[in-house]
Amino acid sequence: MTSSFWTLCCPNWTALQFFENFGRNRSALPVLMLTAKSQIEDKVEGLDSGADDYLTKPFVSKEFLARVRALCRRRPLEYLSSALSFSDISLDSARHELQCGERRVKLSQKEYDMMEMLLLNHGQIIPKESFLTKIWGYDSNAEYNSIEVYVSFLRKKLTALHSGVKIKIVRGVGYYLEGASDAAGN
Repeated sequence: MTSSFWTLCCPNWTALQFFENFGRNRSALPVLMLTAKSQIEDKVEGLDSGADDYLTKPFVSKEFLARVRALCRRRPLEYLSSALSFSDISLDSARHELQCGERRVKLSQKEYDMMEMLLLNHGQIIPKESFLTKIWGYDSNAEYNSIEVYVSFLRKKLTALHSGVKIKIVRGVGYYLEGASDAAGN
């Protein structure tokens, strides 16, 4: 999920003016208003104008983080389109399937998460550390060989789909996607 934090210091703006200027349809990103305005009328105006949550200053960082986590849990599937595409493959988030032409294959949660990272960052090398922290988590005991196992699973599924997309490695650095046309140009 994508999130965004803006600091806005416009004491003469109301919440309604903020949303009129920046638009309520902001790629469905959740908005948490942080403000010194603590009157009930201000809170109601902020929430009615489009904010998803409202927190007054000063605040305790523990509460702020809990509110951000709650906003992130609230609508996790709304922030990505139902399919990501690259070269001859697409990833269907609603079905957890990888597709090439008419062929489809189901992905486990970790396979899906890895393929999603590769698709969202195609053209870039994704460090192994990024896979570990984003998919397995900071507190995980997973090691680099876990990534290698799942990359192997994904490569087999790409082959089964007859896709021209390849997961390439830069030794000691990370992985990236190479499209069918990229491979033909080499």
